[in-house]
Amino acid sequence: MYRSDLLAHKVYFAPPLLVDIQMKKIFSGLALATAFATASLAYAADVKPTVVLVHGAFADSSSWNGVMNILQKDGYTVIAAANPLRGVTNDAQSVASIVKSIKTPVVLVGHSYGGPVISEAAYGNQNVKSLVFVAAFAPEAGETAAELSSRFPGGTLGAALAPPVDLADGGKDLYIDQGKFHDQFAADVSEADARLMAAGQRPVTVAALNEAATEPAWKTIPSWFVYGDKDKNIPPQALAFMAERANSKQTVIVKGGSHVVMVSNPKAVANLIEKAAK
Repeated sequence: MYRSDLLAHKVYFAPPLLVDIQMKKIFSGLALATAFATASLAYAADVKPTVVLVHGAFADSSSWNGVMNILQKDGYTVIAAANPLRGVTNDAQSVASIVKSIKTPVVLVGHSYGGPVISEAAYGNQNVKSLVFVAAFAPEAGETAAELSSRFPGGTLGAALAPPVDLADGGKDLYIDQGKFHDQFAADVSEADARLMAAGQRPVTVAALNEAATEPAWKTIPSWFVYGDKDKNIPPQALAFMAERANSKQTVIVKGGSHVVMVSNPKAVANLIEKAAK
């Protein structure tokens, strides 16, 4: 091509030194970007998830004290949410608000009736990385806690309940009779501790136990299960069925464990939570 043609087409050739400088800038920028990405991944790997614990019916946040003590010693940030126990949708919204406020990944843990609550609260919450069901219901859409309990033999909760308490809105609150609480709810806890738990139990509404679950998060979020083989509130057969249906990553069955395995066996529960966190 002649010089006139080169000028007509505005073709220019950069001096070799300029090309060399530009290439060095490009490679330097790529190296910096790679280093930044590697550092970001390393930081993300070092950040432990926040563990959010949701108690069930006839319990309160203090039921997680033993588990929290272990998790905190192992470097986890823990929040024991106050579950209102008024209804699945209402309670899930309360827990979901807490989850949305957390900037790290979250391991969401539910006990008993807290199972339907965490499953609904986790649905659509992108920072929930895993679910842990502790002697907990994991209902399919349309199922209720009351129905799942009665589907399998072995549950004796109904006979252990005190007379319902009438509420101003027309609903009814349920408590476990304090005289039956130890045997029914916490047989593997000392009698002295069970008396305190019975006196401080949080009631659940009849409506909450009969409210149907919506789309379950355990279908899309990895789940872990732990329960006792002497549970009298939720039959162990029901718990095994729900764990298998949810394709549990690991199911731990505590020999002789009551319904409150997190109180009587906090180490087993904490260990499973930490596996779910990793």
